[in-house]
Order: sequence, then C-alpha cells, then structure tokens
Amino acid sequence: HLQVVESGGGSVPPGGSLRLSCAAFDFKLDYCAIGWFRQAPGKEREGVSCTSCRSGTTNFADSVKGRFTISIDNAENTVYLQMYGLEPEDTGVYYCAARVPWYGNECPVQLEHGYWGQGTQVTVSS
Repeated sequence: HLQVVESGGGSVPPGGSLRLSCAAFDFKLDYCAIGWFRQAPGKEREGVSCTSCRSGTTNFADSVKGRFTISIDNAENTVYLQMYGLEPEDTGVYYCAARVPWYGNECPVQLEHGYWGQGTQVTVSS
C-alpha cells in the first residue's frame, strides 16, 4: 500500500550536516507533492519544505532557506533532504509526507498531506 519511509536521522554538532531520505512505496514520484515537517519537543509541528514531484520545484520555510536542499532520485523513488549548517533549533523529529496525486508545479510548505512516515530523530547538540 502507498507509504513513505524516512531514514537518515542522527546526532551532529552545531554546524554539521545530515541527509534524510524519504522512500516512496506504491507510487511514483511523478504527480505528487513531498513535504518535510519537523516537531521539536514541546512545540507544534512545522513545515520545512514542499516539493512538486512534477517540476522538482521546492519551497522552503524561511528558517531553513539557504541551508537545506532537496534532491529527487527517480530511479530509487526517493527524495532527499540535505541539511547543512545545522543549529540546535533544528533539533526535532523529522517527518516525510506525501500528497498523492498533486498536479501543481509547486506546493506550499503547509500543504496538507495524506500519507506520513514514522519520523526520524535529528539532534543538534555540542
């Protein structure tokens, strides 16, 4: 059945980098939107990015612009969130989510998604 599965979380010092993976199952990365969200302890979940599968266009939250990038590997049916310059404020559980179908050439960071992964922990601490 349709699902997304995240991986790649871990613990890094401030200024470090991590790459998270979002593998898609039972759907192709063609007409969909893939979002990344995160939730820090005691805080509400916030949108990090949204990528249109059709165009590859990604919108990022202001808090991560210039530090996070998205890449799509259609052969692996996987979307990658590359995070650079990590800060303690980036700590939280990161979730991948999918909106299927999505035909737009871009998507808002707060787009509602119907399919969610289980989350992967990212900790930025010295």
